[in-house]
Amino acid sequence: MKKLAAALFLIALAITAGAQDNKINTLQGLESGTAARQNNEQIGILKSASRLFGAKDDLTSVIFIVPAGDTVLVTGSDSTYYHVLYQDTSGYLLRKHLKVQNLPFVSAVQDQQQNIQDAQQNSDQGNRFSYLENKYGTSMAARIIAGKIWKGMTTGMVRDSWGNPGKINRVVESTIIKEEWIYSNSWLFFENDVLIQWGPVR
Repeated sequence: MKKLAAALFLIALAITAGAQDNKINTLQGLESGTAARQNNEQIGILKSASRLFGAKDDLTSVIFIVPAGDTVLVTGSDSTYYHVLYQDTSGYLLRKHLKVQNLPFVSAVQDQQQNIQDAQQNSDQGNRFSYLENKYGTSMAARIIAGKIWKGMTTGMVRDSWGNPGKINRVVESTIIKEEWIYSNSWLFFENDVLIQWGPVR
């Protein structure tokens, strides 16, 4: 009985050791495959909007449309299609719609994010100018968006130009309301909501 238990124990030990070796070999294979795949990956920029197909031999397998100018990770190719990764979705794009570059994927993604931020800022500036133009007219909107101030501005115009002050000192004398607005480097003086004068903070 003891011999049988010892034999079973040795067999179990051998199976466990073999399984461990298989796991190590599998992990090493995956790591080397990932490294090789990363070395072969390239960046593609869409020359025009293109359909991302789930299967290259099925034209009805469109996942979605990838807009022109967007960046994809190219992981493989044949004579007609690139196999790509776009926003964590794997699929196929026509070769003629893609310009492939040998750039690090991270840097291309960062460039794309920067372009999106720049476009958003430009859009915000355009929207802000339209808002100011409707409120004050083209000439004043241009001066306000440039951060200018001048005598005769209302408190609302100054807020649109410089934003809210850090501090406001107010004095009310019968029918006259006097305000001193303190910004980080300047003070502005208003009477009845009209800018009278300004100067540097000392």
